[in-house]
Amino acid sequence: MQAIAYIRVSTDEQVKGGVSLAAQEERIRAYAAMTGLSLISVIREEGVSAALPLSQRPGGAELLALLNEHKAAHVISLKLDRLFRDAEDALRQTRLWDRAGVALHMVDMGGSTLNTASAMGRLFLTMTAAFAELERNLIAERTTAALAHKKQHRQAYSPTPYGFSRIGAVLTLDTAQMGIVERIKAYRDNGRSLRWIADRMNAEAVPTKKGGKWHASTIKYLLGNSLYAPT
Repeated sequence: MQAIAYIRVSTDEQVKGGVSLAAQEERIRAYAAMTGLSLISVIREEGVSAALPLSQRPGGAELLALLNEHKAAHVISLKLDRLFRDAEDALRQTRLWDRAGVALHMVDMGGSTLNTASAMGRLFLTMTAAFAELERNLIAERTTAALAHKKQHRQAYSPTPYGFSRIGAVLTLDTAQMGIVERIKAYRDNGRSLRWIADRMNAEAVPTKKGGKWHASTIKYLLGNSLYAPT
């Protein structure tokens, strides 16, 4: 009945005053006491994004090492997104834990608890992970659509793109920079490589938007931006 608690907050959540480490730990300790689990370690991950796989986080690596040493057979976390970045990550790791006899406990799954030691708990985990990823994908689609709308209507977005100046919430053409854009497009149409174009811009001391050097990636981004497509 030995268990390891994992708690995490990202930098953004700390800034915005989101769910604190202390609040997560308090709820996990209450759950452990209620279910008869004995916490041998509380791993605190502070200012670490869920975008990193569990194994690449300092606390996550510590958690996996303890489990590999068979120090505990239970992992407790407040929510699924404290541990995993997406559904694939969650399902892959929990399958490995299942084979090793490690159960995952989620303290707050929409007001209920979840325990993968049972077949029903495993089913709910799979469904929850899938719905969580669906929500993330929907948010990404809405963000992409909003950005496309702003570009189409020449509305300002951050950062202000090359070839434009920002006046309030509106993007206005910078004719000098747009002339550079047309030159770059012409070079590319004539078969010049991205690296060649970047070197040419640097050799002529053409300033970038922020005054730095041109790179092949900069040229690639500029050529792929729908703002510069013919209207």
